[in-house]
Amino acid sequence: MQALRLLDWKSTPVLKEVDKPSPGPGQVVIKVGAAGACHSDIHLMDEFDAGAVPWNPPFTLGHENAGWISEIGAGVTGFEVGQAVAVYGPWGCGHCAHCRIGFETLCEDLEDAPVPSGGGGLGLDGGMAEYMLVPDARFLVPLPGDLDPLQAAPLTDAGLTPYHAIRRSLPKLTPDATAVVIGVGGLGHTAVQILNAITGASIIAVDQRESALKLAAEHGADRTFVSGADTAEEIRKATGGRGADVIIDFVGVDATLQMGAAAARQLGDLTIVGIGGGTLPLSFFSIPYEVSVQTTYWGGRHELVEVLNLAARGLIHAKVSTYSLVDAVEAYEALKAGKVEGRAVVVP
Repeated sequence: MQALRLLDWKSTPVLKEVDKPSPGPGQVVIKVGAAGACHSDIHLMDEFDAGAVPWNPPFTLGHENAGWISEIGAGVTGFEVGQAVAVYGPWGCGHCAHCRIGFETLCEDLEDAPVPSGGGGLGLDGGMAEYMLVPDARFLVPLPGDLDPLQAAPLTDAGLTPYHAIRRSLPKLTPDATAVVIGVGGLGHTAVQILNAITGASIIAVDQRESALKLAAEHGADRTFVSGADTAEEIRKATGGRGADVIIDFVGVDATLQMGAAAARQLGDLTIVGIGGGTLPLSFFSIPYEVSVQTTYWGGRHELVEVLNLAARGLIHAKVSTYSLVDAVEAYEALKAGKVEGRAVVVP
């Protein structure tokens, strides 16, 4: 079969012929219906060196995956061939305290995980191929209703990651609160929809691109601001001077972190999701009183179940641009150039 492989750090992935996988005991092979192209893959290709993470190339890319069960290994129950499923992306040990409550992102027994701090498309072979081996059936989530794998695949990260970040701040997202989404690209445009679906908060979207702000407005943002030197002050004016209760930064560069800190309300949350490499100097007087600054990483399996149910009910919907497996490298080039609205998805 064909697969898009990253052969080395700081290299362009290549399409290669590889053997079709076969499932061992407890394992499942899916026929890939869709695999999302994520901006974090670009960091792998362009920036990472050996030692940056506890795994190395070569491996098949694609950590946002959905499709249909093709083969089932011995001992697997509760699934059947032909069933539509999404793949929960982070693969932990399955038995530590965090894994047992569904947060395999935070696995504490990495030596027992299929790959330490990784998963399919992150150290092990992912879904940018015709078929994908899933090392344990617990990583599969049945698709609810008639949800299509094309919609489900990008939501396994671009839906799950913002959902987890928003869920952490739910007590502060009351109907009189304001939430700010900084960066309304692949993750940010789903964050706007999730905020609309599960909270009563007013929503402000911030981005440098007018096209992204238009997309945010179409998906429920109450106000939009072009990112700039005065944006924090504009947010304060829009909130009657008090600032935003919850700010989620999907960019994570110096300028956006400083904007978030300046725009936050006392007792608010500033959540950093974007891995842009920025830093935020922190001291007693550098942020409003009792603001919580936190990072998040992906989300839990139980949260993915909730995200997919929101999608099946039509409450959230990823805007997708589709590419064939042969054109998968073009998807990443379009991402780099900022030409993708929403999410790029490869359909093998």
